[in-house]
Formats: sequence, structure tokens, C-alpha cells
Amino acid sequence: MNTGSNEPGVAAAPDGEKAETTTGETAEQPLGSRAPAFVQARKTLHLSWQVGVFIVGLAVVAAGIVMLPLPGPGWLVIFGGMAIWATEFVWAQLVLRWTKRKVTEAAQRALDPKVRRRNIILTTIGLVIVAALVAVYVWKFGLEMPWKIKE
Repeated sequence: MNTGSNEPGVAAAPDGEKAETTTGETAEQPLGSRAPAFVQARKTLHLSWQVGVFIVGLAVVAAGIVMLPLPGPGWLVIFGGMAIWATEFVWAQLVLRWTKRKVTEAAQRALDPKVRRRNIILTTIGLVIVAALVAVYVWKFGLEMPWKIKE
């Protein structure tokens, strides 16, 4: 049976998309440009395409950096800009693969029962400390705002 791949157990997928293996894992997409074939066939057009993708990605990443200290989804926008770059540049594809791998590992660690229990205990302790501080403040000053206290 020809699966369209040199790897055993990997099913062929259209347009270089991720293919699911017989073991349930997904194969990585091939690295490289995802520009349309007619763009890749012309060197000048492809270079212009890459410059355009770079400028759009740079604008999105810059907007994400601005959003880091300001209200807004800064990191999400930065990763969106990286995804735009990853449509054309191998280095961005590698960065995104590394990031996805690290996020997946962190999510798996966070789901570990011991880690979850520890996080719940630490959160509870933190909330008890904050509640105690608020209670002391209300007991001492009442429900006045800090900038209205005359002492």
C-alpha cells in the first residue's frame, strides 16, 4: 500500500498539511515557503511576496509588543505575527514548533495531579493572606479608599 510518504505508517495529506500516523501521532509539516506555486515560480514575485509577508508580520509583532504593557492580548498577537512569518520563513516555523512543543509540555505538567494539588494549595494560601490583609484594613480604616485616609 502506497501512503504517499517515505515514512512507514504515515498517511498522505494534501498540501503538506499534518498527516495522522497509524499510532495516532501527527507528522510535522515540511519546512519552507507556503506561497502559491505561481508566486514561487517567479523569483522577483516571490521576493516581493516575502518582503510583504515580513512587513505584515513585523507590524503584527510590533502591535503585540505595544500591547504587552497596555491592555490587550499582547502575547497572543505576537504569536499571531510569528504565525504570519511562519508561512514564509523557516526560522519562524522552527520557533513556532519549539513554542508549541514547550506549551504542550507545560500543559501536560500542569495536568499532573501533584502539580495541580500544589497549585490549588498555593492559590488558597494566597487568597487567605489577601483576605486577612483586607480584613485588617477594613477593621482599621473602615470602607474608605486609601487616598481619602487623613492619618
